[in-house]
Amino acid sequence: MIAHFPQWLDWLGVAVFALSGALCAARKGMDPLGFAFLGAVAGVGGGTLRDLLLDRPVVWIADPTAPAICVVVALLAYALGARLLGSGAALMRPLVWADAVGLAIFAVSGAQTALLAGAHPVAAVVLGTLSATFGGMARDVLAGETPLVLHREIYVTAAALGATVYVALFHLGLPPTVDALAGVAAGFVLRALAIARDWSLPAFPVGARED
Repeated sequence: MIAHFPQWLDWLGVAVFALSGALCAARKGMDPLGFAFLGAVAGVGGGTLRDLLLDRPVVWIADPTAPAICVVVALLAYALGARLLGSGAALMRPLVWADAVGLAIFAVSGAQTALLAGAHPVAAVVLGTLSATFGGMARDVLAGETPLVLHREIYVTAAALGATVYVALFHLGLPPTVDALAGVAAGFVLRALAIARDWSLPAFPVGARED
């Protein structure tokens, strides 16, 4: 039997993704509604796509806790202002790190939700990866930024690793908490190393041509 992902950890993922949306709004100089909108898109976007693909009710429609968390976090970020958050380019680094935490948590919670819905393990990894990346991608597109998913540094790979570790450990029969924490740790550590050391997968040489 699959144990449900700890609710508090799922809400933490929603909160940090909402914060990433608020930081993105701050970089663009948006008003409070812009903060709330980007926070909500980042916080619940990935889970919404996951639920739609699984053909199940979207969780936040029946339980508005997640979007409420998004709005509260985003408006708190707006109220704190540049004095505590910084401004302009200085916001990029906390945005990237907040996104990394949300990425790791949602990769595992998305994979677990997929398994609970009866998805194949491979599909669970794919849905976990989508859950972790879609909200941030929608946030960046709406803010007119190049999505982090399209940056050269490792991003989708970190989400896929976290989801894969969780699914693999689950099928090995380890305790549910160990499965979840190991998956979150694996995804976050890889993403953190990519940020700190500027790791990236080899890019296709744009100037390459056939002989």
